[in-house]
Amino acid sequence: MKLEYLGLQLNQISGSIPKTFGKLQSLQKLEIFSNKLSGFLPQEFGDLINLVQLALSYNSFSGPLPANICSGGRLKSLSVSSNMFNGPIPRSLKTCTSLVHLELQDNQLTGDISQHFGVYPQLIRMSLASNRFSGQIPPNLGASTKLTVLHLAQNMITGSIPTILSKLSNLVELKLDYNYLSGEVPPEICSLANLYELTLSSNQLSGSIPTMIGNLSNLGYLDISRNRLSGLIPEELGGWTKLQSLKINNNNFSGSLPGAIGNLASLQIMLDVSNNNLSGVLPQQLGKLQMLEVLNLSHNQFNGSIPSSFAGMVSISTLDVSYNILEGPVPPTRLLQNASASCFLPNKGLCGNISGLPPCYSTPVAARQKGKILGLLLPIVLVVGFGIIDVIVVIMILTHKKRKQQEGVTAEGRDLFSVWNFHGRLAFDDIVRATQNFDDKYITGTGGYGKVYKAQLQDGQLVAVKKLHHTEEELDDERRFRSEMEILSQIRQRSIVKMYGFCSHPAYKFLVYDYIQQGSLHGTLENEELAKELDWQKRIALATDVAQAISYLHHECSPPIIHRDITSNNILLDTSFKAFVSDFGTARILKPDSSNWSALAGTYGYIAPELSYTSVVTEKGDVYSFGVVVLELVMGKHPRNLLDGSLSNGEQSMMVKDILDQRPTTPITTEESSLALLIKLALSCLESSPQARPTMQEAYQILIQKPSSSSRSVPFSTLILHQGMHVDIRSES
Repeated sequence: MKLEYLGLQLNQISGSIPKTFGKLQSLQKLEIFSNKLSGFLPQEFGDLINLVQLALSYNSFSGPLPANICSGGRLKSLSVSSNMFNGPIPRSLKTCTSLVHLELQDNQLTGDISQHFGVYPQLIRMSLASNRFSGQIPPNLGASTKLTVLHLAQNMITGSIPTILSKLSNLVELKLDYNYLSGEVPPEICSLANLYELTLSSNQLSGSIPTMIGNLSNLGYLDISRNRLSGLIPEELGGWTKLQSLKINNNNFSGSLPGAIGNLASLQIMLDVSNNNLSGVLPQQLGKLQMLEVLNLSHNQFNGSIPSSFAGMVSISTLDVSYNILEGPVPPTRLLQNASASCFLPNKGLCGNISGLPPCYSTPVAARQKGKILGLLLPIVLVVGFGIIDVIVVIMILTHKKRKQQEGVTAEGRDLFSVWNFHGRLAFDDIVRATQNFDDKYITGTGGYGKVYKAQLQDGQLVAVKKLHHTEEELDDERRFRSEMEILSQIRQRSIVKMYGFCSHPAYKFLVYDYIQQGSLHGTLENEELAKELDWQKRIALATDVAQAISYLHHECSPPIIHRDITSNNILLDTSFKAFVSDFGTARILKPDSSNWSALAGTYGYIAPELSYTSVVTEKGDVYSFGVVVLELVMGKHPRNLLDGSLSNGEQSMMVKDILDQRPTTPITTEESSLALLIKLALSCLESSPQARPTMQEAYQILIQKPSSSSRSVPFSTLILHQGMHVDIRSES
């Protein structure tokens, strides 16, 4: 009873925390991080009125945090990161003014951060990253003037970056990436003279970079990539003497690349300006970046030659200048001798001692001699080449016809393009011609993997071409490409998008699919008119088709295939709103002789909770994602707070009819029965325990049973949400 400090950290203790810990009235410091503990925290923790420090990180705790965890008003340090806590922030934390360190990252906590946090004048470190917080950045933070670390990344925070953050003069790290922030980057934050790391990537920020950003003289890391920023890159960036990494890629910046960037003498990790609208010649001053390891200039409109000063970049290991208008020699840097030609193509005319690039000719005489030789050889090569092609074509057509006769089927309806000539030069030219060498006007979608083009072949057939672009994650992109290529080439199911073929070449990597006209389910639900047209009958049929497709992958493919990224963006609809599952770039084949371990993959908001602490791929991850999509289909928007059983009492008592998308006409009686079953099925797919979820085969069987209205015990008009929670849908059916 007089115990003041208990330290059990860094062991392998399992089980749960006993309720009797609530009797340790004198306890001031409890450290049990980095163990194998699980279960809920006892609410009796609220009785520990003398608690000053609580460290529970790196365990497998779940459930809500105790509401009165700061009941004594003395709590200074709360660290519960990397667990599975869910539910709202404890109400006692709002008035816990004693807080100095608050670390809640890597959980599943929910709620509006502008409502659940108070004023903390002593706060030094606050990390809420990788949760499910919503709302806007609270203005109360301006009172935490001692704050040095603020991490809010990977949540669902909206609104703009508040100017009140400029009051945090001691701030060293500010991470707001992977949210839904919009508006401009406020010039006021450029007054944070102590800021060392600023990460604003993967938001919806617009406008230009404030010229005052040069005042951040202590900045070591800046990442503003994957936003909607535009305008010129300010010369003031060149004043950062401590900067080690600069990422401004995937924006809409225009103009030239300032030569002042060559003054960033400490730049070592990365300089990435790819996927913008930059133009002009590359500045010679870039050659001064002698410590730089990765330089990505790809997917812009740079012209002229690669500066000869690049030869002095002795540390460079990756140089990507692909998709520009560059010409001339690639500087002979030692570390680039084994570089891939894909980092230099396509361009206007680069040459050099790199496999896949043409050699450079040092004198005009040599070039003319080469031209003469080519002039003599070209007619001969063309005649022989076309003769060989003609023979091959005849042989393949005869072989194709003979095989069809042997199989007893006609050639009608077969796409010759997909049967035999996709890997040849003719097919490649067809795609290049149909997209005018991948002109942007044919783009129908863009993602982290690359771009999707709409192409009409010479026979009138429409196809979608997914073309990979080359990034610093090129190895991951290659894995995605090969995974999709391997899986889609061996499966055929009516609700899975059809792949006609692929091209795998150092300069071009793309896959060719059937073109699905309407676009994604996500886009349809965001369109008011299309959402009205997508009536309840179509939505129920859509859910059934998707369930059948996933069930086919899990139960009819041998070995089973796990999609791992079932989202509304990856379900495509044709003009009759028929669904097709697409994007198999992260899919995995479950091999019986393998551990089936994998790094985390998927889309935030659709990933099963267990994947935050286990790396084993199973079918139940797809089941969870399917549940999210079904609720999104029913509600007309992402379900957010309805996930993972984290509903408040008020939300649980909501009427089912009140969560329905109001845009379609009111469901008729037979549709009500199917919708009630659909919602119950979705909630059963969202069970936090994978074992409690149905299989996709069971889910599909449930959906095709078409329940009658008489079989429903509770009228749809009075059905409450919690009546569908934690119900074994399999026993009901």
